[in-house]
Amino acid sequence: MPMPIANLRQYLRNGLDLLLPPQCLSCGTIVVGDAGLCSDCWDNIAFLGPPQCPRCGFPFEFEMGEDVLCGACLRAPPAFDRCRAAFRYHEESRKLILDFKHGDRTYLAPALARLLYQAGRDLVNSANVIVPVPLHRWRLARRRFNQSGLLAIELGKLSGRPVLSDAVLRHRATQSQGGLNRRARNRNVRGAFRIRASAREKLRGKRVLLIDDVFTTGATVNAATRCLLRGGAAAVDILTLARVVRPAHV
Repeated sequence: MPMPIANLRQYLRNGLDLLLPPQCLSCGTIVVGDAGLCSDCWDNIAFLGPPQCPRCGFPFEFEMGEDVLCGACLRAPPAFDRCRAAFRYHEESRKLILDFKHGDRTYLAPALARLLYQAGRDLVNSANVIVPVPLHRWRLARRRFNQSGLLAIELGKLSGRPVLSDAVLRHRATQSQGGLNRRARNRNVRGAFRIRASAREKLRGKRVLLIDDVFTTGATVNAATRCLLRGGAAAVDILTLARVVRPAHV
């Protein structure tokens, strides 16, 4: 009797693990199974979770109550409904993200997507479609891949949710957001996105999960969210690998 497909896949995977043992995403140490990070690197990554702002996911030091928003969301409510990130953006996590984003380590995408899924399972499960934040075509040509697109595709495989990789276009080339303050970031990405005509009906009335690598001030995801809402999406949630955490946020 032929071996069931699921058993065959597991058999092949076990054999591959013997030949090429899984390595830590950050330091390259051999790890067991799908752990992704070795114990030392795991301890050095500041994972995010409750208690947090129910809107933007900003971490609270202690439980504030189910509906209590952070100061930033009270002062200027974001365009999106909810945002979650897997871990804090700091020196340890920065290396991991830059290796993935600029070091051609695209093979990290499946393991990083698992961290995304763990951090935002509720958002993933309530989404109708998954959409990555796009790169402008010139930047995509230089980098050769969109890191957010790779994460979205792997998250779609994990969750079974459809992925619309090219639903949103960055039709205007923008300056890198690095080094810009909040106001400059907002100005830089204003009007930079549009919906591809062929994707409008696929987005209409849908709850969209927008994927990006790092949440800094929220300028990029807010601009993309407004574009999606104008294009007919019912609501937009955000899921990122990391977020910058500044005390002034509260």
